[in-house]
Amino acid sequence: MKTYAKDDLSIVLSAEAGQGLQTLEQLMTRVFKLSGYHVYSYSEFMSRIRGGNNSTQIRISARMISSCPRRIDIFVPLHTGAMERFHDRITPETIILGDPAFIERRYTDGGYPIVAVPIAGLAREIGGEIYMSVILLGLFSGLLGVELTLLENLVRQFFSRAGEERTRKNIEAARKGYASGMHLLKPGQVLPVIERSEAVKNDLLLNGIDAIGTGCLAGGCTFVSSYPMSPSTGVLVFLAKNASEFGLVVEQAEDEISAANMALGSWYAGGRAMVTTSGGGFALMVEALSLAGCIESPLVVHVAQRPGPATGLPTRTEQADLEHVLYSGHGEFPRLVLAPGSIEEGFTLSRHAFHMADKYQVPVIILTDQHYLESTCTVGGLDVSATSSESFIVETDAAYRRYLFTESGVSPRGIPGFGRGLVCVDSDEHDEAGFITEDSRTRTAMVEKRLQKLRGLEKECIEPTLTGGEDYRHLVVGWGSTAGVVREALSVLGRNDLSFLHFSQVYPLHPNAASLIGRAQKKIVIENNATSQFARLVRMHTGIAFDAAILKFDGWPFLLEEVVERLEALL
Repeated sequence: MKTYAKDDLSIVLSAEAGQGLQTLEQLMTRVFKLSGYHVYSYSEFMSRIRGGNNSTQIRISARMISSCPRRIDIFVPLHTGAMERFHDRITPETIILGDPAFIERRYTDGGYPIVAVPIAGLAREIGGEIYMSVILLGLFSGLLGVELTLLENLVRQFFSRAGEERTRKNIEAARKGYASGMHLLKPGQVLPVIERSEAVKNDLLLNGIDAIGTGCLAGGCTFVSSYPMSPSTGVLVFLAKNASEFGLVVEQAEDEISAANMALGSWYAGGRAMVTTSGGGFALMVEALSLAGCIESPLVVHVAQRPGPATGLPTRTEQADLEHVLYSGHGEFPRLVLAPGSIEEGFTLSRHAFHMADKYQVPVIILTDQHYLESTCTVGGLDVSATSSESFIVETDAAYRRYLFTESGVSPRGIPGFGRGLVCVDSDEHDEAGFITEDSRTRTAMVEKRLQKLRGLEKECIEPTLTGGEDYRHLVVGWGSTAGVVREALSVLGRNDLSFLHFSQVYPLHPNAASLIGRAQKKIVIENNATSQFARLVRMHTGIAFDAAILKFDGWPFLLEEVVERLEALL
């Protein structure tokens, strides 16, 4: 078996839906974090309730990480057929650990390093195969030197609502797995020796769902109306769980059309509303989006991308809805599109979305994807110092005009009952008071007034983040969830002439975008789609064409080694 010199460990567990893989991921990432390890995990699953084949990849490291490698150091199959989708990633250096019955003959007969552990048998000794996930939790805790008391306390806390007997058996399962794992593999020979940090124990352990949901709370969200649609449903569930503590009204609407219109009604009445959906659901919200543009209502929409067209791959990832959210809606009106690339950005940008929607009275779209939402990692902390729910609502007087012409294009926004004025809004073209008009001069002035807000949005544009030196010859440009893997790829390559420019605000583009991209000799865009949508946006607004594109659209996120290899080939 290979002697490891790495400072991290990549584990892949493959199971059927219903075998407790999600529970195992939650427990393993928590116990490793509490032991002082940095962790990063990503789950992928088939769109079925039971059966099929799901997997989770857990990476443990001595440093903060935000991507998954293609490399698998330990592979754990938990059912027959669990290895089928991983033949291109399992190598002679991958340790295959688990029940021999689940390990394919090509590996048993091919001289691969196999560590046989009767996981199902150990679970049956406790009371049934339902305890397999906790057996594995204990096994990996023993392998990596987690304190037994820490493991026991975590299991006790996690299963406390399951009843005394069930909790006792889970603790017994954890101990049995721990005893099996303590001497199974030797650190420094077949396992890396990973340095721990006391500071990591106090870090946060968050996924993209937590980041978006917490950011919405920090932005003063008071109303959520949505129709469930993967992978966005997790945000709806997060906000529903926290509704009582934070004073939210959460409404599961009958469809996405109703959800978007309910949100507009909330803003009209003085609430701060958002809807969370995916590409297919957003398609149904387009009329309401145009309504928001016409009545100049704030609106926050979270769109979690997944592969299309139609139902596509409903539980996989892609970045193919950028143009969908950019150009949806009839007529011309301004909007803001944000795409976080890290957990921290998910929090700050979601908070920022409410501020900008309220300030400029425009739709703000938070664009994520399944990979971003379903990835979990250690985070040093979230900056809550700027947390506020500043309101831009004004008290109206008798002469109030809802669509008063102003230099900025932003009219004073009143709400019914707050002041003496009449708050008249209309989806037809209207005059300053909100009454329907077909006067051509007023029409022209109103269109120009609404579009004038783009100048304000551009002035407050979030600058793209540059990783690497400012004297680059080659530049990689990306947006949204590609941030973590590209930054780590640059670290692996170690080239002084290569930098990475990441856009977390994709529209409007920052005024410096043209100069930052244009001065590179070789410009490479990286996107999880087939047609390089962001590259087209950049060319449309700057005139700059990219020299090469790294694209992926098979439903999987970019893995570290493939980004490194494709960059090496281009450079």
